[in-house]
Amino acid sequence: MDSDWNLKGCRRDDPSRFRTPEDVVERIHEVGFLSLFATEIPGFSVEEHTYAWDWWCDDPARDPWAWRMEIAKRDDIAYGKFFDKKAGFISLSWFPVFANYRRDGYDYEGMYDDGKLNGRAKKILDALELDENAVGLELMSGELRRRAALEKGFDNVLISLQMQSFLLISGFRQKQNKKGIAYGWHLPSFMTPETKWGYDTVNSISETTEASRSRMAEQIRKYYPDAGEK
Repeated sequence: MDSDWNLKGCRRDDPSRFRTPEDVVERIHEVGFLSLFATEIPGFSVEEHTYAWDWWCDDPARDPWAWRMEIAKRDDIAYGKFFDKKAGFISLSWFPVFANYRRDGYDYEGMYDDGKLNGRAKKILDALELDENAVGLELMSGELRRRAALEKGFDNVLISLQMQSFLLISGFRQKQNKKGIAYGWHLPSFMTPETKWGYDTVNSISETTEASRSRMAEQIRKYYPDAGEK
């Protein structure tokens, strides 16, 4: 663990501690939402329910940083930078509500036409070769950057698209050398929620954006009553 990063972990013997990725998955499905790192909502994170010295250790069975890679691949959970530009998880059952609110009733082309999505963001989405249902490719970050022909601001635009629910992190992979041998860091792959789940599933909510926001706020406060309005 990086000693310069003071994680808000719990005691090893804390009964609420997440001991396995399955514990994290269970909580995601229970609440619908869960941040990876601590937020302004007390307790609303994996960080606060894990032992701090298990992070970035050499044992993937104990390391929550490794767990996130396993959970991101699941077909019932979305992973991405959804919460105040921080990484977190959303269950499939709640993601359409989240998308309805964050997209404010737009698809990405309509948002671009109305000036609510900049040209860099559209280049990234276009690079995924989306069809009329926003279904397209899954690309590693380096390939996505290359196809979008973006260098300046690329990472910030990726985060904005995740915050707007148009993009998610679908998994992590290593690069391969000419012999097909994996090497280096595990890098994120990206796809649209529609690519993961289909257009009809992601766009299944027929309510106002404010109604979706209220439902999510009510759900969060049910489990975290100290959550403020922001």
